[in-house]
This record gives sequence, structure tokens and C-alpha cells, in this order.
Amino acid sequence: MNNLKAKFRAYWLLVKSLQTGLLVITGMAGYMSARCPVFNLWTVAGLLVSLFLSISGSTILNMWWDRDIDSKMKRTQKRPLATGQVSPKEALWLGLLLSLLGVGFAAAMDARYGLIIFSGLIFDVVVYSIWLKRRTAWGIVWGGISGGMPILAGRVLGYGGFDWVGVMLSLGVLFWIPTHIMTFSMKYFDDYKAAGVPTFPSAYGFQTTRIAIAVSSIFAALAMGAAAWGIGMTVGYLRVLVVLSAGLLTLAAISVFQPTERVNFGLFKYASLYMLSSMLLIMV
Repeated sequence: MNNLKAKFRAYWLLVKSLQTGLLVITGMAGYMSARCPVFNLWTVAGLLVSLFLSISGSTILNMWWDRDIDSKMKRTQKRPLATGQVSPKEALWLGLLLSLLGVGFAAAMDARYGLIIFSGLIFDVVVYSIWLKRRTAWGIVWGGISGGMPILAGRVLGYGGFDWVGVMLSLGVLFWIPTHIMTFSMKYFDDYKAAGVPTFPSAYGFQTTRIAIAVSSIFAALAMGAAAWGIGMTVGYLRVLVVLSAGLLTLAAISVFQPTERVNFGLFKYASLYMLSSMLLIMV
């Protein structure tokens, strides 16, 4: 029993539950921007299961591919693959199984929905992790595209097709991701350098990275605002979104003109809060 619990815990760590959970929430928000879940409970359940399985699968495959990097970084040296709690073969098969189940379930629900989920997995695992992550700091842009797929998929499933609101929601996530990732890469600059992974701070310097974060934050706020207006968000909720966006932009501006490690980490934390809060506003 103890061995079973330890194995389950190791698998759960491979999934990165907080990151996966946030992406699942974006997919749910995309769906709820078009439909009320109360009258579509089975579809909502299918959406949650398919997103969780496919995102978990892609996350495990990424960790399987990056196991050599993780063993070189202090921040990731205790991950299950780096410590040997889970073997590479075991992780590979688990990641493939969950990915196949998630994409297959999504495709069975709706062909367009399944295609978007599959595209997100390909962008995340093949294009970003395998092809670009170790070659260029710009790989995060392609990683950002995969991050914007769940909310687009949810919108397409709920709306019944593609529309400009879905594109804006996806762009909101895409432009938010550099704020999240770049602040992280500055905080753990030495780790990424030791692993030989190119980042914006290592390629262009900290100040240029802070400017890129500020510009990306502006576009993220504009895209989210446009999407909120497009789905008919009421004035009261729009005001809350404006306040949240103002907080994001203020922290981004402070990080450019008065940079400190505390401000940088505060922006990293607030970016996650901003995205979660924006999704909840859309859902409500």
C-alpha cells in the first residue's frame, strides 16, 4: 500500500497539477463564454476529462524529454524522473497513454475540438520542447501557442465553431505566458544557464526582458478586454477586469523602471492570479 501511494504521488508530481489545473480552467472558461454548463453537464464533464488527460500527458512527455536538464537544475533535481522514482520508459508510456486517451476522447466529442487539443499537444511537446527549447529563447512563443489552445478549444466546443472572441481569448493567454515564463527565467537565471537552456535574460539581458514583459502584458490585457467585451461581460465585471489588468501593467512598469528581485517575483505571482481571476470572471 505504501509503495502504491508513493508511486501515485510520483505520477501526480509528473502532472504538475497547478499548471495543468490552470490550463483546464482556461478551457472551461472558453466553453462557458459560449454556453451555460448547467444544461450541458455531460459535455462539461467530457471537456474536463479530455483536457486533464491530454494536458497531463503532454506535461509528462515534456518532463520525460527534459529529464537530463532537470537533473542539472537545483529547482528541478527532486522531480520523479531526475531522482529515479519513475523510470524514463515508465514516464514515456504513461505520457503517451494519457495523451492518446485525452485527444481520442476530445475527437469523439467533436472533431474540431479534438483537432485543437491535438494541435496544442504537438506545439507543446514536438515544436516547443523537442525542437526549439534548447535552441532559441524564442521557443516560449511557440510554447505560448500551445498554452492558448485549451481556451480556444473550449470556446469552439461551446460556440460550435471558430470566432474572433475565441481568437482573442487564445491571444490573451498567449501574451500572458511571456509575463509568467520570463519572470520565472530571471528568478532562476543560474539554473537555466547551468542546464544550457537559452532564455530571454541570457540572450538579450534583463532590461530587454523586462521591456518584453511589459509589452506582452499590455497585449494580454487588451486581448482579454476585447474578448470580455465580445462575450457581453457586464459593466461591473468589466470594471473588475480593468482593475486586475491595471495591477498587471503597473507591476510590469515598475519592473522596468525600478527593478528588484522582489518586484520580479511579485509580478510572477500576480500574473498567475491575474489569469485565474480573468478566467473566473469569464465563467461567472
